[in-house]
Order: sequence, then structure tokens, then C-alpha cells
Amino acid sequence: MAKPISEDKRNMILNGNLFRAILMLAIPVMINSFIQSMYNLTDTFWLGRIGTENQSAITLVSPFQNILINFGNGITTAGAILISQYLGAREDEQANSMANHICLTSLAFSVLCALICWLVSPGLVKWLGAEGSIYKYGLTYIRIVVLDLPFLFTINLFTSVKQSQGDTVKPMLLNMFGVVINLILDPLFIFFFNFGVSGAAIATVISQSFSAIFVLYFLTRRSELKMHFIRKNELSECMGYAKNIVSLGTAGFVMQITNSLVTICCNNVLSVTGGDIYISVMTIVSSIRQLVETPIYAINEGSSPILSYNYGAGRASKVKKAIVVMALMIFGYTAVVWSIIIFAPESLIKIFSSDADLLSDTVEALKLYFAAFIFMDLQYIGQTVFKSLNKKKQAIFFSLLRKVFIVVPLTYIMPYALNMGTSGVFMAEPVSNVIGGGICFVTMLCTVLPELKRMEKE
Repeated sequence: MAKPISEDKRNMILNGNLFRAILMLAIPVMINSFIQSMYNLTDTFWLGRIGTENQSAITLVSPFQNILINFGNGITTAGAILISQYLGAREDEQANSMANHICLTSLAFSVLCALICWLVSPGLVKWLGAEGSIYKYGLTYIRIVVLDLPFLFTINLFTSVKQSQGDTVKPMLLNMFGVVINLILDPLFIFFFNFGVSGAAIATVISQSFSAIFVLYFLTRRSELKMHFIRKNELSECMGYAKNIVSLGTAGFVMQITNSLVTICCNNVLSVTGGDIYISVMTIVSSIRQLVETPIYAINEGSSPILSYNYGAGRASKVKKAIVVMALMIFGYTAVVWSIIIFAPESLIKIFSSDADLLSDTVEALKLYFAAFIFMDLQYIGQTVFKSLNKKKQAIFFSLLRKVFIVVPLTYIMPYALNMGTSGVFMAEPVSNVIGGGICFVTMLCTVLPELKRMEKE
């Protein structure tokens, strides 16, 4: 069997300049994140040309859609971490076996998720607050889009497997291919065939099916880590792998799903305390957050295989250096972005809205929301280290702590109990960053560093 990773790539990850290695892996991840967001943005853009109700419908169901996407990301990212640890330890056969089990686990869960989501989608769309034509369009869109889950999970699988090998360029090119197809098919199905919101959903499914077909061919025929159908004698082993993959993947999934939960809670409180205008304000603030967090996410994802490789290889000193370099890169970027938010917030707001009436309210909200931005970095760093070193319990716990046990209660307590109104909603995030981010980072230092010191002595 061919080596699952070239010696040059392995040497770069294990012995190369850490700043350069993280940057080389992070930049394609960042570009890929922006490319992936183009699917929903394209649908929103074209549907806005045929009516605001169509556009509002997919905007309303997008949190539910993001939950499904992030579940797939969680499973495949977890598998990639485990592959990286095997590769770092030069256990290439184990890495190949893990890659195969990730494929089977993710495909099985994607089919199960698609079925469940299709059945419960009417109730979910109503729960999200859709009524009348918006309910009709939202239900139509989500019921077609959930059929895309097996294709989406397959694409995520390819992304994670290649990232575990230190290759972040090929996933970027694959997603670019799918986005280009979607850009062509969206107006064709929406306008030429007059399918409306159904056309947008069908275009997404078809474009990602093309990408998924390429992935399956590559992983079974051309990849260094080759996939095959499970054999009877591999069933018990597969179940063990699947349990480990799902439990580790739950951490990343929980972190993302709680973001959707917080968005729903914030919109609920803001609709009461500030009205529709503050829901628009939160939409802009959330969009800015997504924009400025993408590079942080990319640096974390670029660092993850380096941490996993070196941890698997027993190179504790390299793991510590990688944590330091990752942290410095994130803090450096945050300092620049934070300065823009403090001194020139209008430049970010105008990317998403030109409404002068919204500007003053959004400036104030943005400064409140990002008041403790650096503490959010501490959460990201701690989470990445726990996840990359296969610390499942810690990763899941801190995912829940900051969002579910701190942000959600504060979103209701500060506006109502403390009479802070809309300001309380936007203040909940920085307060949770200080508490949750601080605890996560300190716990990481107190648990991971002693383990790494013990590894150095062995």
C-alpha cells in the first residue's frame, strides 16, 4: 500500500517551521470556508429577485440547516484528528483503516439524519416561527435540501481525510467546483424552469452530488488512503471506531449547534425588547462575527493536524511550541480586527447594510458584543487543543459551558432581571467569553501541559 502521506509532507508537519506550516494549512481552510458559504448566499441572492418571502424562508431555516452541516463536520473532523495521530505515530495501516471507518460511519449517519429531518421538518419549520407562505417555502426548501446530506457528508469526509494528511488545497478546489456548478444551475432552475425556491434547493443538491461522485471515485481508486465496503470480520472493529469517532465529533458539533441555539434565543428576546429593528441589528452583528471568526477558525483547523501528528509521534515539545505559535497567530489577528471594531466599526457594518437608520444602533451593539473578543480566543485555543489531543470529555464540556450554561441564561437574565434591555442581549456574549473562555484556557494549561511534561521525560 502506498504511504498515506508523503515523507516531505510528514517532515513539514513534524520538523518544519511551525508558523509557515500552520499558515500553509490555514489559508486554504479559510478560503474553503468562504467558498462553502457561497451555496446559501447564492440561493439567497437569486431568490431575493423573485420575492422577499422566498428569501425570508431560507434565511429562517438556515439555523436548522447549519445544525445538520455542522453535525457532518463534527464526525469527519473527529476522524481526521484520529487519522493524524496514527500518521504521526507512523501507523499507516491503522490510519487507512480509520479512514475507511470514517467513510462508513459518516455515510450511515447522513442517511439516518436525512430520513429523520425529512419526517420532523414540518414541526421544526413551525417552531422556527414560519407562517403562511414563508412556512410553505421554508418547508419545501428544507425537505429538498436534507436529501443533500449524504453528498454533503461525503464532501466533508474528503475534506477531513485530506486535511489529516496535511493537504488543504484539494478540498478547496473541490468545493470551488461545486460552487461554480451551483452558480450556473441556480438561475437556470429558479427562472428558466420557473421552479422558484424548489429550484434553488435542487441546484444545491445536484451541484454537491457532482462533487460527491468525484470524491467517491477518488477515495476508492486514486487516494493514498483507500476506502472499501465493510467486511463481516470488520463489523465489531467498525462499531468500536464509530463510537470513538462520534463521541469526539460530538464536541465540535455541540460547539456549533449551541451557536444556532444562542441565535434563536437572542432573536426571541430582541423581538420583545427592541422590535424588528434589533433583529436586523443582530443579523448584521452575527454576519460580522462569522466574517471575522473565519480566519481564527482556519488557524485552529490548520494547527489541528500539526498538534495531532506530533502528539501521536510522542513529540511533546513540538506540541507545546505549536500551541504557542497558534495562540500568537490568533492573538495577533485579533488585535488587528479588534482595533477596526473599536475605531472604525462602520467599515465592517457597511459590508452588510447601507441602511443609515441601522448604523448607530449597530455600532453600539457591535462594540458591546466584541467587548471581550480576546477571551473568545482563549475558548477557541483550549477547544482546539482538547479536540486535537483526543480529549473528548473536556472538549464537549467546554462546548456546553460557555454557550448553554452561560450565554443562554444571561440572554434572558440581563435584559429582564437586570433591566438592561437590548444592551443585555449583546453583553451576554462578552461576559460568557470572560467566564467560559477563561476557565477553558486555564483548564487546558493545568491538564495538558503536565501531561506533555511527563511525555518529555519518558
